[in-house]
Amino acid sequence: MDFLTSTTHMHITTWVIALILFFIAALSGKKMKAVHMILRVMYILVIVTGLSLFLEWRDKITESGMNYDMKVLFGILVIGFMEMVLVRKNKGKSVNMFWVLFGIVLLITLYLGLSMGIGVNF
Repeated sequence: MDFLTSTTHMHITTWVIALILFFIAALSGKKMKAVHMILRVMYILVIVTGLSLFLEWRDKITESGMNYDMKVLFGILVIGFMEMVLVRKNKGKSVNMFWVLFGIVLLITLYLGLSMGIGVNF
């Protein structure tokens, strides 16, 4: 499964598509059940590609230490908050708190992911 772990392209592509689908579903005025189902498939692809990168690179890059573990945790939280926003929106409940949590956790996850050894150094 070298195509999953040789570069981060597959993982970045899956989460960019997932974010686009999320914003389409979350910001539309109507229920978008088909988009939500496709987004759930994208969650699985994001997790599979992320987990394969995690297992391949965690021990090879020593300067990151526990940052990889934190990145996995925050990545799963991002997916959880995305799902909470969509489900609560469809039920007509308040989503303000989940939007804020989603934004904060997404920024932390992006920083951790892009600043690690196989990401972009900034």
